[in-house]
Amino acid sequence: MDVQETTAACQDAFAELASPACIQDPYPFMRWLREHDPVHRAASGLFLLSRHADIYWALKATGDAFRGPAPGELARYFPRAATSLSLSLLASTLAMKEPPTHTRLRRLISRDFTMGQIDKLRPTIARIVAARLDGMAPALERGEAVDLHREFALALPMLVFGELFGMPPDDILGLITGISAILEGLSPHASDPQLAAGDAASARVQAYFGDLIQRKRTDSRHDIVSMLVGAHDDDAETLSDAELISMLWGMLLGGFATTAAAIGHAVLAMLAYPEQRHWLKGDAVGVKAFVEEALRYDAPAMFSSIPRIAQRDIELGGVVIPKNADVRVLIAAGNRDPDAFADPDRFDAVRFYGTSPGMSIDGKIMLTFGHGIHFCLGAQLARVQLAESLPRIQARFPTLALAEQPTREPSAFLRTFRALPVRLHGQEG
Repeated sequence: MDVQETTAACQDAFAELASPACIQDPYPFMRWLREHDPVHRAASGLFLLSRHADIYWALKATGDAFRGPAPGELARYFPRAATSLSLSLLASTLAMKEPPTHTRLRRLISRDFTMGQIDKLRPTIARIVAARLDGMAPALERGEAVDLHREFALALPMLVFGELFGMPPDDILGLITGISAILEGLSPHASDPQLAAGDAASARVQAYFGDLIQRKRTDSRHDIVSMLVGAHDDDAETLSDAELISMLWGMLLGGFATTAAAIGHAVLAMLAYPEQRHWLKGDAVGVKAFVEEALRYDAPAMFSSIPRIAQRDIELGGVVIPKNADVRVLIAAGNRDPDAFADPDRFDAVRFYGTSPGMSIDGKIMLTFGHGIHFCLGAQLARVQLAESLPRIQARFPTLALAEQPTREPSAFLRTFRALPVRLHGQEG
């Protein structure tokens, strides 16, 4: 869609987001959608919200105006769920549950997956960051280009998840190769071959976590899986193996690829806006401001993959969303809404200086991690990885620059990279 010329209705925003033009830069189309069709009904019947106020309200209203699909409705909202392992696992994740089941599961996982627990990982994360930068340094210092996406942005969350789950590095590496296939298979417009490839990868993840749970029962360590398996023997409400497998599958899916994308976009912001780098040379408050703005400016997940079902007819912006309609939110569009963030296409870390995480100085919520009862469980882990990475990259490689334009993955859902080549300025080979 040529957003500069057309005023015609968009027939399917999901298909447009998958177009080559949007893969490179989705924000002109998102601006058009927000201004001309903010409560969009796609050809499939899904509704897509793109204004910040509507998205924020919808996320906050989950459990009231919206709900997740009930088990008996899965065939309606996921027609291929009966034959797809990925969709079946998705349907059983925490994000798909509603109170009181959601309350029980969230309580059980939150007892161990706390901010304090994540903060204890900071020294480990810092060690991994330093080691990855050490590994990149020789090639960069020889004037060679290095793929920062592969060598750093993908490697860091992979190794951190391995530490968190108590998995050997080789094991996590074996699972990570299939994550992108699973995510593509879960897209609302995935083809049957894409879904089949995702199912094959999900089967490997499911089998591995089933085996890991059994190993942790006999060889418990100080990791999240060991705690979830054995720490609640005195709790009448324990996690079943099936619940734990789906939870681990969802955490791996929701946290790995999105964190890798966020790291890549934050480094791009460092390179594109050198006047903003001073935030990374100061105290933790300045680093936090830069991290929050990077997460707002380029949200890794473009839209919500989880259905939110309207519990009644809902009118938004003159459009009636009928009861039982499947509603998704275009997170990245909400984060660039000028009604929420002034001059939203400008990168400016001052928006988040000295504020609570996720809240701007104007009191607006950054939507990248969602809101309400389904707020992302791994938000703190992603923030810590960014906060531990960016100042060290800046300090170690102050002349870092793009070697060539990044290559994007052709995904409508996940805005990420195939390659992000960098080199040291003035040391070109």
